[in-house]
Amino acid sequence: MANGQASEVGTIGNEGIVGLPLVLGDDKAPTSVYIQVPGGGLKMTAALFRKELARSPSMQAVMLRYVHALFNQVAQSAACNHYHTLEQRCCRWLLMTHDRMQSNEFLLTQEFLAMMLGVQRTGVSRAAGALQHAGLITYTRGNVEILDRRGLKRRSCECYGVAKREFDRLLNEET
Repeated sequence: MANGQASEVGTIGNEGIVGLPLVLGDDKAPTSVYIQVPGGGLKMTAALFRKELARSPSMQAVMLRYVHALFNQVAQSAACNHYHTLEQRCCRWLLMTHDRMQSNEFLLTQEFLAMMLGVQRTGVSRAAGALQHAGLITYTRGNVEILDRRGLKRRSCECYGVAKREFDRLLNEET
């Protein structure tokens, strides 16, 4: 937003890329990307990426399926933000992040989670506290540990499952 506020619309992990406008033929995007959790990544120049896309029809097909999957995720996030409670959205976001991690633990501040969910930090404190009280997570000093993934799924709204099924279908991944 013009005032610097931001909220999450999609989550990208080791299955995806930043820079989708290149796949769609553009060279810039009016959005920002935030790295939520520590980890590694690879990068290449936009020129080389465009060259490889032009050279490989199979890479083009995979990238277009990824664009479709991410578009579905963004659309589902918009609906989720409108219709579901903060706790349900928090569960969805934690599950999506967990899907992209190699561990049940990851670093995440309440401030960052509040930004991703588009709410005040006090709301995140209440939602995370309720999830912790239910034995689904532990959350201390910027460290989240998923204790009960199935329980998080039960507390989440249907948006997590809808987006995950489409991601898996489009990218031929195991569920």
